[in-house]
Amino acid sequence: MGWVAAGDGYEVALVEGRVTARSTAGRSAGRQLKTLPKAVREHPETDRLRRFAEWLDRHAASCREQVDAWMVSSLPVPTGLLARVWPDEAWQAALRDLVVVGDGEDEVGFLRDATPDGELRLVDLDGETVRISPAVVTLPHPVLLDDLDELREFAAELGVVQGVDQIHRATWLRPAELPEKDTEVKEFAGGRFPSRFRLAARATSLGYKVSGGYATTRVRDGGRTVEPAVWIGEPYWDGDSETGALCWRDAEGRQLALREVGPVAWSEGMRMAAALHAGRTVEEGKNA
Repeated sequence: MGWVAAGDGYEVALVEGRVTARSTAGRSAGRQLKTLPKAVREHPETDRLRRFAEWLDRHAASCREQVDAWMVSSLPVPTGLLARVWPDEAWQAALRDLVVVGDGEDEVGFLRDATPDGELRLVDLDGETVRISPAVVTLPHPVLLDDLDELREFAAELGVVQGVDQIHRATWLRPAELPEKDTEVKEFAGGRFPSRFRLAARATSLGYKVSGGYATTRVRDGGRTVEPAVWIGEPYWDGDSETGALCWRDAEGRQLALREVGPVAWSEGMRMAAALHAGRTVEEGKNA
């Protein structure tokens, strides 16, 4: 975006997401200023750019949220859609270097480009550029990637930084042997917080929903919607609070046996419980 006039002797522009001014007169003409002069701060063009910058931030966040939703639930995404949104810098930042899976076993790699005619260009584990153009692709949840360790090593070699947390996302594998009737996991229960409000605030700051006495998220796993839920205390409790057990519920609200929970729902539920527990009050000193 170019420079626009903002009063006599100044121009403004968005530089790295921030409104910046430069002088257009005198010996300092063309030099960017460290701060905005008062006349520039109050100019309508400055206000317009600020509001535009805020919109760009919201748009970028929306793109990341949508791509994260596709990835967490491993939803099929039309290749043509990726081609259409790719020119948008916010979409490209969210999508670039995500692991994409096409139709065949060899159609796996880090997404590097999407052309207007619907062709995707990937870098595979051999470092080769692969061109694919299936009708749909998936951005798999990392727990479903057989070559996750290799992908992580190769990503480190390439210096890959993903805009959406995929291959370095914390994952948990469901144990192979589980008691038949168990419906709860208590591994991350007992994390104490000074108030129920603080615990609920941590949940919402991490992007989770607070409903009743639970922090919840929704995951599509194996064709069905599953809701992991962690007990965080009664809504109007004004004393200290602590994280409770983790359970999983189906679309009708029925609590699932642990054996019924799929790999993605298990991993995302454990991730939520661990993230809430990590914010607990940690006692210090010899009596901790």
